[in-house]
Amino acid sequence: MGKVKIFTDSTNDLTPEIISKYDVSVLPLYVNFDDGTYRDGIDMTPEMLYKKVEETGKLPKTASASPADFYNAFKPYIDAGQDIIYIGISSALSSTIQNARIAATEFPEGRIEIVDSMNLSTGIGLLVLKAADYAAEGLGVKEVAERVREKVPKVRTAFVIDTLDYLYKGGRCSALQNFMSGIFKIKPIVKVVDGRMILGQKARGKREHALNTMLNNVLAAKDNIDPDRIIITHAMGENDAEYLKKEIAKNINAREIIITKAGCVIFSHCGPNTVGIIYIEK
Repeated sequence: MGKVKIFTDSTNDLTPEIISKYDVSVLPLYVNFDDGTYRDGIDMTPEMLYKKVEETGKLPKTASASPADFYNAFKPYIDAGQDIIYIGISSALSSTIQNARIAATEFPEGRIEIVDSMNLSTGIGLLVLKAADYAAEGLGVKEVAERVREKVPKVRTAFVIDTLDYLYKGGRCSALQNFMSGIFKIKPIVKVVDGRMILGQKARGKREHALNTMLNNVLAAKDNIDPDRIIITHAMGENDAEYLKKEIAKNINAREIIITKAGCVIFSHCGPNTVGIIYIEK
């Protein structure tokens, strides 16, 4: 058992195999439909969520893990003598980080480090994997947290959104934007900037054009990309993810190019056929 225990939340979107390999603990966020509350990745899968949205025409509300959730998750590890680093979804998007900080005050000072990823999906996941690397070097929790915080502003996250319907239903774009996107066949590229999702480039035409626009942005920056890991994350977009992985592998000598599936919280914001490329700058 290592002296540093790594925690994250269910929006990290790493695969179960990776979570198990690095012994990361995951706190689920909540997905609320009219018929009840579900734990992301436990009681509700993206496929189930998609079916419910299609049937009801309504998006779920999402909710953060509570301070009590964090306290109950942290306590066994603190009692066992491990220190904890928690890396969570951007505080600009969720109160999850705030709730983790509240829970941390219930334990001795210095035992728990809370890191605001200022990101989402595998933008969090990449930081979690960096934390695992640093912990494996034998660094203490404070040193691990300091190194991870240095990486936070260097994470680059971009997604091609197939439809603005989910962003519109969730109140994240206007009816006019949604309408015009459909009329002009615009496939937006959504980026994470200052911890928030913004509509970046607007690629017109076929989906392939949007994917290649996002890909070319990454390839243009290849000399400044940390070669440890590049992650491609998708929501029901397996074929596109495989295409992007193949093209990136041709052009960038990365140690790992990982494909992961988006969880319910990310899916509920972006919708089906979303696919993104996430990396860390040197």
